[in-house]
Amino acid sequence: MGIGRNWTPEEESYLEEKWGTISVKGIANKLNRSENAIIVRSQRMGLGAFLESGDYITWNQLQIALGMGTSGSGYKMISWVQNRDFPIHTKRIRSNSFKVVFLAEFWPWAEKNQAFLDFSRFEPYALGEEPAWVQEKRRQDCAGRRQIKATPWTPSEDEKLIRLVKKQKYGFRELSQMMGRTEGAIQRRLTDLKIKDRPVKADNHTQWTDEEFEVLGQLIIAGKKYEQIADVINKSVKALRGRVYQMYLTESLDKVRGMIGSGPWGTGRPGRKIKQYLLMNLEEKTQTRELLIRLAAIVRNQYKQNFEDCDYWQKDICQHWDGYCTVGETDCDSCLSFQRIRPQYCKRCGKEFLERKESLYCKGCRDARKKQYLKKMMVLDR
Repeated sequence: MGIGRNWTPEEESYLEEKWGTISVKGIANKLNRSENAIIVRSQRMGLGAFLESGDYITWNQLQIALGMGTSGSGYKMISWVQNRDFPIHTKRIRSNSFKVVFLAEFWPWAEKNQAFLDFSRFEPYALGEEPAWVQEKRRQDCAGRRQIKATPWTPSEDEKLIRLVKKQKYGFRELSQMMGRTEGAIQRRLTDLKIKDRPVKADNHTQWTDEEFEVLGQLIIAGKKYEQIADVINKSVKALRGRVYQMYLTESLDKVRGMIGSGPWGTGRPGRKIKQYLLMNLEEKTQTRELLIRLAAIVRNQYKQNFEDCDYWQKDICQHWDGYCTVGETDCDSCLSFQRIRPQYCKRCGKEFLERKESLYCKGCRDARKKQYLKKMMVLDR
């Protein structure tokens, strides 16, 4: 490996440029030197720790910078990495490996999932240069953090919630403002406490205007949360979630933001399936009905074609069929002796089965008993 060679200016320049971006092993192979020689030379040049050099930080450093701490990393690996495709990588330094995040990949992901993130504890420029949208996001989260609590419910809060609900004067929105909790948290807490009383229903049956839909789309694009949108449009969070789901088939504002892009409300609206008939507009409902009518006609014609020349079209479910009609009927249309195959119950497994011939066991149990018998005979023949 060329031990003892003097370092040339070109080699030192390459080491300084690639330190922290290419693995130590990769630099060693490029310069035809040992890994230990690379590390020693980097220390003499004052290049710092390998993980502190380059355009990335460790997974733990990112969590600390965002003010989340390193607790609950297992949950974040599922919620962030698996469910939201968080860009995380593994770097290996000699015998150790570290989870790292490239900042060039983190910022686009954060902008796409900004409604999911909370930047209220994220210090400005803790990760270096920030995109333009981060400052506004931080301001919104700081304002919302003073109103919404995410700490565990205390006995005094439970007592206050029960007392307010029993008055039957407040809806979810009013309770959210008085308790400092989200409407969803209040609804869930009432369920956990097994409280039968419910807040007063909000008047969400008023017709939505085009201006309200336009504002809703703009606020979603701006990264607002449901509670913040509710304060602007003067609608309950439950009503907002319903309208968002009705249009985009999801309540996730991050997914909706990706569908809308930079367009108005309704842009990127996904297509509906037949089972989502109630979520279709009038034009889609009309088209679906026409398609179902055509399908019914095709099935009806196919059914007629298959059975119009058959005198015994219901023979497969009749008790009196054994390759021929056992009661002497001439055709099924004029048959007065039709009897559906009588159900039987397996003596071994208790399962109901349909067979014309009486049997104590269903076909599955008969096969199992036969297989068991054959195994027994094989043992005895040895």
